[in-house]
Formats: sequence, C-alpha cells, structure tokens
Amino acid sequence: MAAVLFDFSGTLFRIESTESWLRSVLAETGPSLDEPEFRQVAQALDRVGALPGGTHPIERIPDELAHVWEIRDKSAELHRAAYTGVARQVPLPDPALYDALYDRHMTPAAWAPYPDAAEVLRALRERGIGVGVVSNIGWDLRPVFREHGLDPYVDTYVLSYEHGIQKPDPRLFATACAALGVEPRDALMVGDDRRADGGAAALGCGVHFVDHLPVTERPDGLRPVLNLVV
Repeated sequence: MAAVLFDFSGTLFRIESTESWLRSVLAETGPSLDEPEFRQVAQALDRVGALPGGTHPIERIPDELAHVWEIRDKSAELHRAAYTGVARQVPLPDPALYDALYDRHMTPAAWAPYPDAAEVLRALRERGIGVGVVSNIGWDLRPVFREHGLDPYVDTYVLSYEHGIQKPDPRLFATACAALGVEPRDALMVGDDRRADGGAAALGCGVHFVDHLPVTERPDGLRPVLNLVV
C-alpha cells in the first residue's frame, strides 16, 4: 500500500460523552439543571442522536428533517440544521442552548484521539506512506488534529462539506487518492462505518474496519493497520 485513508469520528478520534457535552455547555452558558433533570435531558439527547459523532438516533427522525438528515454532510448549513433540528425535540431551559451545544462539538476539547492513533500515524509517516483523512462532516476538523498534535502526520484532508459529496460516494475517496498521488488499488481505507467507509471498495481501495467504541475501550484498534501496509 502506498497510502492509508482514515475516517475521523469513531476511527482516529472519538467525541466526548453526551453527559460531558451537555455539562460543559451548561457550565459555560449559565442555565442549571438539578441532577435528575440533567440525566433525563442527557438521555433524551442521546436517544434523538443530537450529538454529532455520538450514538445513532434511537428515536425516529421527524418527517420534516428526514431529507436534511440524509444529506447533512454535504454542507455546513445542512449539518447544523440536521443536528440542531433533532436536538430541538428535547426541551431545554434556553433556546440558545441548541446552537451552543452544536458549537461545543466542533471544539478540540470535545474530542479525544484513540490511544494508538499517534503511534500508528507516526509509523506510517516513517515508512513513507501517505495519509489522508476522509470524513463525512459539516465543519473544519483540522484544528482538532492540530490541537492534539496529529496534523503533522496527515498529508491531505478530504471533507464532505467542502466537496458537496458524502461517503459512500466513490468520488470522495477518488479525490483523496488523487491528492496523495496514488492509484485507488494502492490505498487502504480505514473506518468504522461499513456502509459509508465501505464505499471505497467500489473504487478498488482495500478496506479495513475498526469498532466505534469509547477511547477507553479501544486501546489498540488501529495497530493492525500497520500489518496491512507492509
């Protein structure tokens, strides 16, 4: 393999818990909830899938949001509308909290790299293997990589909202391969979503999946990648 393409959320990084997300925003904005109410609100936000990068919605997406939800990663505006829209199913003490919650998830503090992410990316760089990040996302994740010290190991970022294309569309993977100067057959896509990330196979890329788990539960899930690119 001449290059490895990585997904972002659930692959190299994991978003904080819904409880941490909500508690951080409440601490910054002022409204307070007693502990039973806090837990109830956090659980409700979890069920509707309000935290980008968190759990998938358990509740049905409202009809008026269904189309936006399907194409949410094609633009920044759609992404915000989709996630603040589902969050509004949950009553909050201040309407401004919906945008504050959305804004929080875009901060580097809301994300943690998996324990072996730096090790694996560094090893790939030492071997001269190109690295790309291919993500379905509605905002610029580069500051997250810079803040956590992983940006020096990434050669290109291909983000769905910047191209108006979302995985599994093969064109997004093709864009990454072209940026790295490699043929798709010489690239490996690593991700946690079999449908979205598996779209790279249609282009001829190899595909390897990891489990979308909290960082404490997946200490070495990326290390097998190093054995796939020898």
